[in-house]
Amino acid sequence: MDLWHLTIFKKIVETRGFSSAAREINLTQPTVSSHMKELENHFNCQLVDRIGKATVPTKAGELLYAYTNQLLSLYEETETAMAEFLGNIRGRLAIGGSTIPAGYILPKLIGSFLEQYKNVQISLNSGDTEQIILDILEYRLELGVVGAQTDRKRISQAKLVHDDMRLVVPANHKWAKKTHIELDQLFDEPFIMRESGSGTLKSLQNSLSKLGKTPRALNGVAEFGSTASVIQGIKNGVGVSILSPIAVADELSSGTLKALTVKGLDLSRYFYLTTHRNRTPSPLCDAFIKFVKTRFGVE
Repeated sequence: MDLWHLTIFKKIVETRGFSSAAREINLTQPTVSSHMKELENHFNCQLVDRIGKATVPTKAGELLYAYTNQLLSLYEETETAMAEFLGNIRGRLAIGGSTIPAGYILPKLIGSFLEQYKNVQISLNSGDTEQIILDILEYRLELGVVGAQTDRKRISQAKLVHDDMRLVVPANHKWAKKTHIELDQLFDEPFIMRESGSGTLKSLQNSLSKLGKTPRALNGVAEFGSTASVIQGIKNGVGVSILSPIAVADELSSGTLKALTVKGLDLSRYFYLTTHRNRTPSPLCDAFIKFVKTRFGVE
């Protein structure tokens, strides 16, 4: 067994197939199958099952997958640490962001960072807040930027960017010419909800709870899994929703959408720089954290 076997195994699990894994790592499917067979022979057990068209890990495979993430992460950290010792930050950094950070904040930061560090590769994963936190806990990501706090003890978070969410409506809506509405008005209007696990939904829950209410009090007519789909839903008359102005900056500028405040409802929140409390960051990760904090004036 070597790290290459584990890399192939990891791709098979994550892409749920031998052929898809082969495409991603530029090998033939028979070669991938051969490496997988060698790995199963090494451990003397079956690591994956083929169920229909999907390939899923067995219980032994799930155990190996967890250790594989840790081993490959440690390998990348070792490469980066040695490069830094020799005076050259290099290597690959896997980071993640919830919808707004991944779509609107992190790409700009990554571009500026890569101008400074030429021998670096950054992989950016997007998911809801809960998924990004889970990926950090399971060593798939070194850090993330998410839109809500968590009470998980193994996670460390620092305030990074302030965000003041708004009620967003289409330009032809009855409220479009208003700057604010009363809180009671919000509960009667068709409302587009975000999915469970979304930082936006968590922030809304926290804001409503301070007033003794829950999102169930809203007239939820749809639940969408991304900010982009919510924006399209608003444009097409499905309902209104609470969004970050960062996500609809272009639409607000062009006038296709309008943003209002809700009187008595505090919609301010932060995006949080999120890391594993018990994991020492790689030198590359440490350099990125310092770069990001400097950009936002965070201690």
